[in-house]
Amino acid sequence: MADAARAARLADRIKVIVAQALERRVKDPRLGFVTVTDARVTNDLQHATLYYTVYGDEEQRADTARALESAKGVLRAEVGKNITARLTPTLTFVADEIPADAARLEELLRTAREKDAQVAEQAQGAQYAAGEDAYRTPSDEDDAEGPESAPRV
Repeated sequence: MADAARAARLADRIKVIVAQALERRVKDPRLGFVTVTDARVTNDLQHATLYYTVYGDEEQRADTARALESAKGVLRAEVGKNITARLTPTLTFVADEIPADAARLEELLRTAREKDAQVAEQAQGAQYAAGEDAYRTPSDEDDAEGPESAPRV
């Protein structure tokens, strides 16, 4: 088994090799505007998972997924030529959910901004419940010589 650092280095190298091969070697018309966002290799260096995003609608994403599946052999051969590992890892392509997650986060931030604006609007005419200074001062304690302020025996 290889160590995790070697697997990480190999994953970075595979990511670059596959991105270059997609740009230069694969001429499939179904292949859309693809960006390889991440690559992960198992510690035994046998399997590589490549995460990608596609710019376009759902149909273009599906076409790109099919194009990547059909080009998997060419891409694996290209990886095998350019790495120094004894075995060439199998390639698995997974659509990255970064754009969907980013859209969801943007929606949550927009909702939070709207709620902050509502709270700020409500706070415009609000007053403190106990007046401006709700805390006791030492001079107030001297004036209030009641049973609560007397020392207990």
